[in-house]
Amino acid sequence: MNYIFEIMPSLLDGTKMTLSIFVLTLVFSLPLGLICALGRCSKFKILNAVLRFYIWLMRGTPLLLQLIFVFYGLPLLGTGIVLPRYAAALVAFVLNYTAYFAEIFRGGLQSIDRGQYESARVLRLTYWQTIRKIIAPQVMKIVVPSIGNEVINLIKDSSLVYVIGLGDLLRAGNVASSRDVSLIPLVLVGIIYLALTAVFTWMLQKVEAVYGKWK
Repeated sequence: MNYIFEIMPSLLDGTKMTLSIFVLTLVFSLPLGLICALGRCSKFKILNAVLRFYIWLMRGTPLLLQLIFVFYGLPLLGTGIVLPRYAAALVAFVLNYTAYFAEIFRGGLQSIDRGQYESARVLRLTYWQTIRKIIAPQVMKIVVPSIGNEVINLIKDSSLVYVIGLGDLLRAGNVASSRDVSLIPLVLVGIIYLALTAVFTWMLQKVEAVYGKWK
């Protein structure tokens, strides 16, 4: 127990980094995903093609490769873009998860009957009023379970930031395990990840229950 109390501060510091990446990725990628989904459903062929390529690229390559490219690759390409480690991780995560959320939202948008758009036009609602007041609430009810799966994946994917030297939870556990030649730090890392996923799963179930009451 003394050893556990000794290493817990470093693991908790790593947990803060993990949660920081997790929360900011959701804050940026969810609205961006909805915007990209609206673009994918639009009649502008060029915009549609660009977004289709972006989503294909992000979903077709590993997040680990994207992290390495953003942090190490951009400076080597002569772009003049040199991002700090944290900013590079956030950019890679947001770009990746925006693509996944865009496809989830697109599926939700396409499931809405076109007659509801026509009814909104009869009521003289603008396009954005229609989206905000009529379409978005129905889409959210449809996509919440799929978004929940991606949220849980994001908690675990956040461990990938170790490849660019960020001190996340997994890195803190690896350092302690290698230094002390013990599996206890890695066991504690696993327990913390399980606790995080349990908490967010419970929260998502509450959100699903709220949307499930909507008619």
